[in-house]
Amino acid sequence: MCAGEHTDHMNQSTGTHPAEEKSTKEARLENPTGVLHLFQHESVPILIDALLTLPPGREFNKTELADHAGVTRQTVSNYISLLLETDVVEEVPNTSPRRYRVARSDVVQELFELNSALNVAGE
Repeated sequence: MCAGEHTDHMNQSTGTHPAEEKSTKEARLENPTGVLHLFQHESVPILIDALLTLPPGREFNKTELADHAGVTRQTVSNYISLLLETDVVEEVPNTSPRRYRVARSDVVQELFELNSALNVAGE
């Protein structure tokens, strides 16, 4: 067998069979963690980008966030629980209709730092 015959069925960089890579990717998508958990939804990065441009402490409702992000209110409704769960936003207590604000959390601090670093790198 030629050397090329073996590599046709194996990934040269990882030494794995394409079917193994596919199952690993599928496993990641089925059980996402960290960034993948947050960014696997198409509209979430747009919402986070909009949140990072709000003045500190600014409160908003779903409609206001939707307008600021350029998405529908339904999109915000679909993902607000994920943003709450991951400490990106927090509910403002005793508000009706419900109001939110960017959370004071380690996650948000890291998002601001990552955003800043990416902006500097892109200059």
